[in-house]
Amino acid sequence: MADMSEARPPGAATTPPARASRQARRAAAASLIGTTIEFYDFFIYGLAASLVFGSQFFPSFSPVAGTLAALSTFLVGFVARPIGAVVFGHFGDRVARKRLLVISLLTAGGSTFVTGLLPTYAAIGAAAPILLVLCRLVQGLGLGGEWGGAVLMAVEHAPSRRRIVFGALPQMGNPAGLVLATVVTLVCTTFLPVREFQSWGWRIPFLLSVTLIVAGVIVRSRLRESPAFDRVRESRQLVRFPLGELVRKYPRALVAGTLAVTASPAVGLLVSVYLLPYGQRVLHISTVTMLLLTGVYGVVFFFAIWISAGVSERFGVRRVSVVGLVSVAIWAVPFFLLLDSRSLPAAVIAYAGVGVTVGAVNGPQATLLADLFPVRVRYSGASLTFQLSSVLGGAITPVVSTALLAATGSGLSIAVWVVAIAVISLVSVACLHLGSGVDPIEEQGTELAQVA
Repeated sequence: MADMSEARPPGAATTPPARASRQARRAAAASLIGTTIEFYDFFIYGLAASLVFGSQFFPSFSPVAGTLAALSTFLVGFVARPIGAVVFGHFGDRVARKRLLVISLLTAGGSTFVTGLLPTYAAIGAAAPILLVLCRLVQGLGLGGEWGGAVLMAVEHAPSRRRIVFGALPQMGNPAGLVLATVVTLVCTTFLPVREFQSWGWRIPFLLSVTLIVAGVIVRSRLRESPAFDRVRESRQLVRFPLGELVRKYPRALVAGTLAVTASPAVGLLVSVYLLPYGQRVLHISTVTMLLLTGVYGVVFFFAIWISAGVSERFGVRRVSVVGLVSVAIWAVPFFLLLDSRSLPAAVIAYAGVGVTVGAVNGPQATLLADLFPVRVRYSGASLTFQLSSVLGGAITPVVSTALLAATGSGLSIAVWVVAIAVISLVSVACLHLGSGVDPIEEQGTELAQVA
């Protein structure tokens, strides 16, 4: 585990308090802005995969098969994310945090912009879906390195008693990116005829990402390096092969941490991506209505993360995580009962409720994962656990949900899947804290006394 010297408040020994506070706020804001951009890219692809890519890149398939094929390209990006976590984590632990943040933003954002320029199947045949998959792979690599770096810059700059809230700001980039992507898509689908949107209008959200990329690079280029990383570098404690040390010394934290946070991407991707075609084709709810419901979820999700992080600083990461996961499991069946009623007020309640439950889980999540590992392998450890959980939860869920719905014809079968994943994460949180008899966060000597 990390030694006590790594747990000092960032910059406490060398930086005046006022200046350190400004740096902390700047790092947290830059992390929020950057992850918002990255998740905008991510969700734009997911929305397009649900609404457009089936007809534009897989036209020879049936509508259902085409959507499933398009969502499978979405899965490819998830597979690339752990690879990105390893690559960016290696250099983030060996070279610098800040520099890798800029590179990850350019990698994911650039692939999103290029996706908006791709010719469709009608223009170049089978080469079109191949290029789509390649763009998705590159996007996944960039996003794989983005989250860990953003979280660490926020947490490692943060005042000792505000690390959970500061760590939650990059998490809030997830719903912020979702809302932004949903609003842009909603505007395009509202003001463009269906045929025009399917033909070329879907490209607009992808091409608009270039403006966000430029803004993000400017903000991040003005950041200072993480003071915690600087201390490790100055003391010559850098590890030559971070992944090797991570697997050799921290396998329990890696496995338990991954499973502990699997439920949130599973439920989040289910609500924000898969349920769009489910609402359209099974419940016969319009695209505009489904996008509005997704926006409701995103807004509630955003504020729930912030509230959950504040509550965690008072009552502890462990308690809030458990309450959040239990609420995810409890809300799964009511969610589908409300949505399947085809009542708009009921659907709004359903989506708002799931926003609260997933937000409760996400609030303390970033700091929990960051503090499972010492500074010298933290970029690799936090990134890999988070991205592996995304593969297990978020990538598999749309495919499993499609299969369950086809087999049973009922959305309640998907609810059973959600409950199962929430229980797995709940048990893993218990193992993470109780397995060694000592809370891993406390064991590393961090100043999160409230976790106990």
